[in-house]
Amino acid sequence: MLTKKSKFLPLFMWLLPLSFFTYQFILRLWPGLMMHQIMEQFSIDASHFGVLAALYYYGYAGMQIPVAIMLERFKVHYVVSALAILCGLATILFTMTNQWYLACLSRFLVGAGSAVGFLAVSKVASQWFSKEHYAKMIGFSFSVGLLGAIYGGKPITVLIENHAWQHIAFTLAFVAIVLGFTVFCFLRTPENPNNEQDVFKLVNFKAILRLPSIWLLAFANLLMVGSLEGFADIWGVPYLTTAFEISKSEAAQLISFIFMGMLVGGPLLACLSRKFGNYMVISLCGLVMALAFKFLLSSTTYNWYSLALLFLTIGIMCCYQVIVFAAGADLVETKLLGVTVAFLNCINMLGGSFFHTLIGHAMDATWSGALNADGLREYSLESYRASLMLIPYCAVIGACLIGLVGFRVYRSGSEIVQKS
Repeated sequence: MLTKKSKFLPLFMWLLPLSFFTYQFILRLWPGLMMHQIMEQFSIDASHFGVLAALYYYGYAGMQIPVAIMLERFKVHYVVSALAILCGLATILFTMTNQWYLACLSRFLVGAGSAVGFLAVSKVASQWFSKEHYAKMIGFSFSVGLLGAIYGGKPITVLIENHAWQHIAFTLAFVAIVLGFTVFCFLRTPENPNNEQDVFKLVNFKAILRLPSIWLLAFANLLMVGSLEGFADIWGVPYLTTAFEISKSEAAQLISFIFMGMLVGGPLLACLSRKFGNYMVISLCGLVMALAFKFLLSSTTYNWYSLALLFLTIGIMCCYQVIVFAAGADLVETKLLGVTVAFLNCINMLGGSFFHTLIGHAMDATWSGALNADGLREYSLESYRASLMLIPYCAVIGACLIGLVGFRVYRSGSEIVQKS
């Protein structure tokens, strides 16, 4: 009996932070499902909505390094529970206020709190599982986490169509707070932790920031992330409902195929990168995403199956991010791997802020002047298309930058940071 208990205890401990990691995808996506209601609540235009969406990513990216340090210095359950409860309280603040600046603050705090999700899963996996099982558990964690994005969109949309959005937001906040208290009560550190990852050292950034190829890789990653963090997270559902006059729930279901594609894209692109090289695969992903978006934005007829296949393809291509981390790892020595991944992930998440802000401003710049019955700006299909074309253009530029990095690495043979 004790053997069975000890056998399943690591899995139980892993599931606790994993539940929040999965749930934070819903907290990340739900504003895009009620864009018009939020714009009406705060009397804002697309530019301001873009800023509101961007603030989540500023909080998420900005807290990557502080959270990594906190997880090294404090017990994991303290950090996870505090930040999960912060997400819940910030969501309550967002729901109750009519003040624009408080709404911005609340979304920033939700992003900051959500930053602990994957980092905590990684930390707990390193404590409770052996090195041989660590990589497998991280892979499982990523797949399970994506289920929150896949299956969270449509149910939330159905609830929004039948209930006031404030009630839905209160429920989301309550669940986040319950998860925080659950983690606090049950998550523990083992008496004899397995070999953990190297301690996160801020000083290692000095070595990373001296590498031009790391900067190029990070910036290219930022430019190519628009398909996921720009379109799938926020602007996808409003665009589909405007372009094809379908319901929000059907649009959310179609967008979920991007996340389904990401479930299989990681292993598939990893295999291709071993055969053709990291830089070629990343560049091809950028070009394929650009072509897919060009087709999507020029399409005038609605076919559910073709759109589902298109979004599945985009989702597979979005997994280029996994290869970016692998390419970054090849550019540095082992002791700098952790800080390199944190830096690349920081810039990656800033891509969400970049695209939401840019798309929002582009929407207002191309606004025809039409107003709806509530006196709010009504954006035409042409406005959506012109604004979202930023995504494929940036993807092409990112793909070219990746090619430049590959050329630099090929020419120099190696740009690995030398050991001191």
